[in-house]
Amino acid sequence: MKVRLKIVLAVSFVILFYIIGNSQTDDQSNGAYREMYIKKNWDKLDTNKDGQFSEHENKRRWKPLKRLDKNADNQVSYEEFSALQIPYLNTGGERKLNVLYKETKEENLYLDIYYPKDRKVDQKLPVVIYTHGGGWTAGSRHGAANASFNTVHTALLEKGFCVVSVSYRLWENGGGTSMRDCVIDSKDAMRYLSKHNETLGIDPNRFFSFGDSAGGQISQMLLLSAPETLIGDPSLASYTYKMVAGVSWYGPCDFEDISLFNHDDSLVSKDRFGPRITKPNTKPKEKLALYREMSPINYLHKNSAPLLMIQGDKDITIPVNHAYYMKEKATQIGAPVTTVIVKNAGHNWRRVGADINPTREEIIKTTVDYLVSHIE
Repeated sequence: MKVRLKIVLAVSFVILFYIIGNSQTDDQSNGAYREMYIKKNWDKLDTNKDGQFSEHENKRRWKPLKRLDKNADNQVSYEEFSALQIPYLNTGGERKLNVLYKETKEENLYLDIYYPKDRKVDQKLPVVIYTHGGGWTAGSRHGAANASFNTVHTALLEKGFCVVSVSYRLWENGGGTSMRDCVIDSKDAMRYLSKHNETLGIDPNRFFSFGDSAGGQISQMLLLSAPETLIGDPSLASYTYKMVAGVSWYGPCDFEDISLFNHDDSLVSKDRFGPRITKPNTKPKEKLALYREMSPINYLHKNSAPLLMIQGDKDITIPVNHAYYMKEKATQIGAPVTTVIVKNAGHNWRRVGADINPTREEIIKTTVDYLVSHIE
């Protein structure tokens, strides 16, 4: 009995060591990112700076975090919050998490790299770069592991893609970050991947883009704008790549024509996202140039990489007008743009009045099949 117990304990120790070792290997930042993530999010939660977070500070955020209240005192301490699990994809393949790809004066920027389970030695993989939504002011790359995005990315990994989820700086009212920085950061992430393609085992000539909402606009920009445009980090500027195809879920294509953001055919157009394109010190004469620069439709040409735009016909955040407008120009110039209009769908594929058609499952399948169909 004692011998058997010793064997069980020894095996358990080996398994525990393996799990811990793997999790440490996954984290390329050696804990630095987690420390930053916990502190940054805690600072946003603890608004009254009393060292505790409770329901009255933010009812919406309290609901999912209530589970961290281990001592049942109806509040979460910093120590309890520090046990928060950061969401990542768990698909059984190799992962390189929290890879520092760029340092800025505002913050360090990270990306996560996920490999397929059956990855072969010395194989150069095609890469899907995921850019998250959130209005250029919220969200995070960890959205790659949530809900429908988890399903999409898991399916892409099973099809042999490497999936990379990217962080970018976020806009704040009165701050120095604009939409342009969001796009530049995301392009710098691709330049970083290109620079290190040999050690990462990826093919810089087979890059694909995928994003939702604000991330959909960034996905279009990554796909359509040339690699040498929108330069950020000088040390990455010389590294290039080739875009193969991309998918945008309910992302805008043009900011110059603000009537595209009217969802009810109103004669009065509101410039909803202008403050996120310009900066506090932007001069009036520079405004139009920035709007045009951030509009993916202006980069579309006959030889553009293929784009799939999926848009809901009841979306009041990013109206379906954007898909129609992009398709109209594509038809005029012979560019490879495919549109799928989802009936009864609001933003994030929310049901409006009736079941959405195609279904969420069909949208996911269409997205995956489209990217797979363009693997060379």
